[in-house]
Amino acid sequence: MIKDLPVILSEGESNKTEFKESADKSLASEVCAFANATGGRIFIGINDSGTVVGTDVSNVARSRIQDTISKIEPRLKVNIETFENIIVITVPEGKQKPYSCPAGFYLRSGPNSQKLERNSIVEFFQSEGRIRYDEIIREDLPITERFNKEAYQRFIRIAKISNVLKRDAILTNLNCAGFVNEKLCFTNAGALFFRKNDEDILFRHAGVVCALYKGNDKAIILDAKELNGDIISNIDDAIVFLKKHLRISYKIEKLQRENILELPEDALREAVVNAVCHRDYFEKGARVMVEIFDDRVDIVNPGGVCKGITRENFGKISITRNSNIASLLHRIDYIEQMGTGIMRIKKAAKDAKIATPKFELDGFFKVTFKRDDSQSAANRLPIGRQSVASDRQAIASDRQAIEISDRESTILSHIKKHKKATAADISTLLNLSNVRVRAILQEMTNDGKIEKISDKRYAYYVLSRKRK
Repeated sequence: MIKDLPVILSEGESNKTEFKESADKSLASEVCAFANATGGRIFIGINDSGTVVGTDVSNVARSRIQDTISKIEPRLKVNIETFENIIVITVPEGKQKPYSCPAGFYLRSGPNSQKLERNSIVEFFQSEGRIRYDEIIREDLPITERFNKEAYQRFIRIAKISNVLKRDAILTNLNCAGFVNEKLCFTNAGALFFRKNDEDILFRHAGVVCALYKGNDKAIILDAKELNGDIISNIDDAIVFLKKHLRISYKIEKLQRENILELPEDALREAVVNAVCHRDYFEKGARVMVEIFDDRVDIVNPGGVCKGITRENFGKISITRNSNIASLLHRIDYIEQMGTGIMRIKKAAKDAKIATPKFELDGFFKVTFKRDDSQSAANRLPIGRQSVASDRQAIASDRQAIEISDRESTILSHIKKHKKATAADISTLLNLSNVRVRAILQEMTNDGKIEKISDKRYAYYVLSRKRK
């Protein structure tokens, strides 16, 4: 202290230092402000200009200071020392933010302590994770309004949750609903998973925007799609969009063909799930973006990384912004283990022998996958239609045999055995979402492998007459 004091006096007040002539009634607010920020020291007996004027350093004076600080909630432990005729209070960064004193909530900003008004308090609670978006019960969203039965049944099936309990009990146990004045209402997480939000402005910010550009900037848009469904459909549809516009190569071994996406699907899926799961849903001015350029793919979500994650510990520790959303995704295996997503993206890229994805952490969180841009977007062929010349010659020798993927083979065998099958049957068989199954069935129909039959009750699929 003796060594540091001249330097402290010369530097003046700052975000870490406060001078006070005496321990007046504003002391509690100064301590509160430091605790809500990153901590600091208060020097009593030094005026604003940095001149030592001295103060009472007796035990009685220090006891009064301790009594003043004890009025801060929650309780905060500080260190009180004396140096000659100066009292020094060292305030740590609080571990139970936010802290308040009888005068209200205060936060240290530069050399000043500012009182937080209502909106600032709400923002502070949000930034500190004391208010979690996905846990808020929405009184304005009773579950009887726009309930998405298909999304709910799909989740229950994939999560293998028994239907012994009634729907309302299951939603409550999943923290997707809660009672307000005896009315069962969605939480925000419940609304994102089990409510029809496609035409609802309340959740438009929670959607995903997919875009394909010509070149390496956003000047020319070749294709775009706004996804405003439930969370699972948005994730699945974003992957479908990526697979539609990324290049496919083929690896031929005997009569089996392996489709190889230019960027590993596992890594892309992890990045999309991460963006949807960990975005800041309080930020309503931006959406998750999935953008394809000639030289890269960017997957961006608003909010940056959670408080407490730095560049040094990024990918090594797990702090979840939306723990309920993460838990629901974990139940259906969209997240394998919480906190392993970044590591899995890097591993998938390494296994596929592509460049390590680039991560940007500030403001927005961005994952960038580098592409080989030797072939421009304008010349790319749709998914399932592109291959190198040598592969085309191999495929021509026995096209029917090698064009049947493992999933398609399973579907064809099922239809052959049962004569027909619905999309719901195939969804259960493959344990895939309805959206993904419909995309597969549509492609098989387009390729003439199966036919879609519609009657007055429902639609089903049979083997193409050409294949029988």
